[in-house]
Amino acid sequence: MSEKIIVKLHSLSTMDKEIDEKKENPNFIFNSPLGDIECSDGYHTFDELYEHRIVLFISLCRHLKKYDDFLYPVWCSVLHSDGSKFDDWFILGIRKEKGEQITYHLPVRYWSEVCEFAEVLEKAPEYDGHTPADVLERMKIL
Repeated sequence: MSEKIIVKLHSLSTMDKEIDEKKENPNFIFNSPLGDIECSDGYHTFDELYEHRIVLFISLCRHLKKYDDFLYPVWCSVLHSDGSKFDDWFILGIRKEKGEQITYHLPVRYWSEVCEFAEVLEKAPEYDGHTPADVLERMKIL
């Protein structure tokens, strides 16, 4: 069994005190100082939230592909436009034009699911430099 430390973000500065109170705090599991560290807001871990983001983005892309593939082309690629890649990750994107791209890197375990509906590209379109804030704004107008 993997040992984990769950650290509530608001309590990082008082971690020593909370370690002493670990038996009274149901959000804290502390079995070993060498165990894995898993951050939580007290309700969800970051791993859970990332998993939600991944599944929600895949669902959005699947819906857009069915809704209007011309207006919202959905694509995926293992390679960046320059031919580089991140091991065990691929890119899932909406739109290819600069200034309109919405992309996330996703774990390769989702590749076969995404390939069922997304256009598979040899290389991703040239990255337009979008930031996380840009992605949020672009999603709001879909």
